[in-house]
Order: sequence, then C-alpha cells, then structure tokens
Amino acid sequence: MTMFCFQCEQTAHGTGCTVRGVCGKTEAAAGLQDMIVQAVKEIGFYCQKLRETGRRDEPAERMILELLFATVTNVNFSGERLYALFQEAVKTAERLETLCGEKLPEDALVAKIAQTPSPLGVPVIEISDRVGISRRRELLGEDVLSLQELLMYGLKGTAAYAHHAMILGKEADEIYAYFAKALAALAVGKASVDEWVNLVLECGMVNLKAMELLDAGHTERFGHPEPTAVSITPRPGKAILVSGHDLLDLEELLKQTEGTGINVYTHGEMLPAHGYPALKKYPHLAGNYGGAWQDQRKEFAAFPGAILMTTNCLQDPRGYENRIFTTGCVAYDGVRHIADRRPGEMKDFSPVIKTAMAEEGFTGDAGVPPAGHAHTFNNPPAGETPAPPVTVGFGHQAVLNVAGAVIDAVKAGKIRHFFLIGGCDGAKTGRNYFTELAEKVPADCVILTLACGKYRFNKLNFGDIGGIPRLLDVGQCNDAYSAVRIASALADAFGTDVNSLPLSIILSWYEQKAVCVLLTLLALGITNIKIGPSLPAFVSPAVLEVLVQKFGISPISTPEEDIKAVLA
Repeated sequence: MTMFCFQCEQTAHGTGCTVRGVCGKTEAAAGLQDMIVQAVKEIGFYCQKLRETGRRDEPAERMILELLFATVTNVNFSGERLYALFQEAVKTAERLETLCGEKLPEDALVAKIAQTPSPLGVPVIEISDRVGISRRRELLGEDVLSLQELLMYGLKGTAAYAHHAMILGKEADEIYAYFAKALAALAVGKASVDEWVNLVLECGMVNLKAMELLDAGHTERFGHPEPTAVSITPRPGKAILVSGHDLLDLEELLKQTEGTGINVYTHGEMLPAHGYPALKKYPHLAGNYGGAWQDQRKEFAAFPGAILMTTNCLQDPRGYENRIFTTGCVAYDGVRHIADRRPGEMKDFSPVIKTAMAEEGFTGDAGVPPAGHAHTFNNPPAGETPAPPVTVGFGHQAVLNVAGAVIDAVKAGKIRHFFLIGGCDGAKTGRNYFTELAEKVPADCVILTLACGKYRFNKLNFGDIGGIPRLLDVGQCNDAYSAVRIASALADAFGTDVNSLPLSIILSWYEQKAVCVLLTLLALGITNIKIGPSLPAFVSPAVLEVLVQKFGISPISTPEEDIKAVLA
C-alpha cells in the first residue's frame, strides 16, 4: 500500500501525507477510507439511476452521509470500524445494482481506476493503491483531479452537517438528490471543467441548506442561543468532559447525570452549547474546559474524569484511553464506543458515568485538579482570583434582535467595520496570525467569530462599543449559517449586498467542514475572502487562479497589512 492524503490543512510538507497522516491516520486506515469513498461514488451512481426512474432508496441515501462523515479528518481512525463500514458499503452497492437492473459502465472512472468493472468484490489491500489520489492524478491530470477533490471534500463537509441535522430529524430531499447527482458524476468522471465548477458551487448552496436544517434542528429543540457568560473555572467534584459538536448527545448525557453529583464540562466546539436555553438550564453543566482540538492530548491527559468524543476532532488518546469514549461516527481502535440510540430511546452513557464516578475529579475550594494533573483551566490556584468567564450565544436571532442599535452605530460612525475572523484552529505554525489580527483590529471595529478558531483570542477583553460587545461569538463551525443570516440582514437594512458592507471575512481552515463553508460563501457570490494559514494543497495553480479571478480569494499576509488593506 502507498498512502497519499492531502485533504486537510496540516498535510505533510504542504503537499501530502505519504507514510502516516499528520492527524495520526495509519496507512491502512487511509486505504480503507479511499475504498469507502470509491464505494460511495458507486452507491451514488445507482441512487441517481433510481431517481431517474422516479424511485429512491432512502436507507442508501442516509448511509452516504454516514460513510462520507467517517472519512472526514480526525473522525474515524479505527481499522476495524472502517472495514465494517466498507463491507456495509459493498453490500449496499451490490443491492442497488440489482435493484436498478443495470451495471456501472465499464469505462466509468471508478471502474477504470480499479482496472475491473466492479472493484467492490476485490480485497481492499489489493486495490487500495489503484483507487487513491496518485492513480487518479495519472488518469485525470492535475486540474481535473483538483476540481474533483474540491467537490469531494465539499461533499464530505456537507455530509457531516446533513448527518448532524438528520439525527435531529431534519432532512431535505434536495440534499439527497444533489449527493446522488454529484457522486454519479464522480463515478463516471466524464464532466467538463465547467460542469465540475458548477457542481462545486452547487455544493456550496446545498451545504447552506444543510446548515439551515441543522440550525432549525438546534433551535427548535434547544431554543435560540442567548448571550451567556461561561465559567472556565472548575468546580470541585466528579467530572465528565464532552467534546465534538453533537448537542443531542450532550443533552442526553445531562439528563442521565442529573442527581449524580457529576459536573459536565464542554470542550472545543461544544462551548456554544452553554447559550442554548434547554441545555444551560442544567445546573451541572458546569463550564468549559480547555481550548481547541489540537491541544486535547495535553488537556485530556490532565482532565481528572471521563471524556466523551461525539464527533471530530479526535487525536491519539494514548495515556487516557481507559477513560475516553467515542460515539456516533467517531472511533479509535482500543477505545470504548457508545452505541447509537435505538428509535425512541436515548444513548446509554452509563459506561461514561461509571468511569467518571471512579475518577478522583476536581478537588479543593477552587476545583484545582488533584496531584499529578496539570492545571489547564487558564485559572489561578486556590485562593487567587478566578479567570473571568467567556461569553457565547450571539446566534442570528440574538444579533438581529439588536440590529437596530448596530445599524445606528454604523451610521453614526461609532462602528467603522466588521471583521469575521473564524474557522478551524490547528497546530501548524502561522496560526498566531489570527490572535495578532484580533488584537490589532481597531477599537471602533466589531469582531464576529465562529468555530474553534476563536480559541486563539476569545479569552481576551475587547470591551464594547456603546454597549455592543466588540467580540460576538456566533457559535460552532456549522453556525456559519448564523453569520450568513446576520450579514444578509445587515445588507438588506443598508439596501446593498453583502460585498458592499463594511465587512471583511478572514478564515482559518483545517478540514472538510471548512471547505464546504467556503464553497457556500463563494456560491452566495461573496468575494475578497482571505484564507490561511496556508492554501489547500489539493487546489492546483490553475484552479486557484480561477478562484482568484472570479472571487478575489487571497492568502493572508500579515495582520498589519491585511487590516490596512481592508480598511482602505
């Protein structure tokens, strides 16, 4: 097997991981993920054929979301679980082929790549080399490969958001129809460059629909987020830490830990949970612990309790693998997995609760970790002043409720400009740029932020402008929908379009969710976006030139230069 993966920002040498993923993905796991993607394209082809005859296979269409989500960076590292998913994909493709009554054409790309009419019956090790990026580059050339990979990574990110929404009971046929169409195009591989570009931009609009559904799922179940101060000071007592993005998992865990004396803390992208009325009502939702995903190995090792990983972004859990649990699409070999909920029932988190009760928990009046555990709350030792809280909950409804005051402040010259500084965080050098940028944004400007990139600066005190906080935390990465709603409402209020607003978008990216959010912004016609800390390795120079010419995308430079250019 020969690994090649360049789907995330931290890919080795900025070109591609060839031995082991920087994320920790093994060569075997990479091969299995490539095979799953290969199978998903074939499933999409048959789903499209069914739709052309007025039929659907809903289980297969839902499975597409799960299979693609499992291949997103830092989600599923488990060879055992990936192989089980691959087997399930094979059976589904074979079932759909029989149901359709026709075979995949022998000259279709997925068949041609594997050098056999149907690659799914061949052992994975024998053909994993033949379905990877290197083989497709030979057949397609750099630019078509780049467009296909841009489309596939957009599909992966959109699948993650659509899967989140599906769990909350929110689905839309237009999303499934698009996945069938786009995957069928990738399976056949005969589209023109213009057709690939159109599919890529359509992916952005479909992702907007997926994020809209997820927003509806969250707000209908948990209420609209409200501005809320979140403690980053630990409480004495047993503790469970919840990371990832799945608010339904968090709610069910909170219900199951009521009255146990266990305090539940959020981590990473779960921080915005504290703004939702139906979640913050639980008094044992104690606060937020730690920062962004890339620091979890240090922070999780220091956490004196059980840990639940609900979605990406997981890292190698060696050293605390006996007290971390995975659930949903996320998995790691040797880590206990909480099974999916049965219809009408909650997930059973009793193993997590039992582990938390066995751990020492936080001790002392200020909740200082026990001996042997580092103090990672950004909080002073017992007897000293606790760290101030961070504020979350500025979703679209909260911001639009005070839109009049914001608009008046802009018209009065009190607010000069809005900076949307958000996206994924990561460990790669160059991300201090986003901290320095936020610090150097002029005092008469407002910062909107979302996703875990905010941990670069969300503990800083930015003050306010006439009672309007200068830092507005919109939420998780999927809450980019809220940012779009806010920008659109402001544009309407000023009688202009988003590109004419005093608004600049500066994004940090890491994985495929960030890719599909970027595609959404491009599909909406938003231009002059800056992206960093580096440009995607999977975007060829020619494709990048198209994005620059059509949308004005540019890499970040220095905070001083970018602020000067924006305000000019």
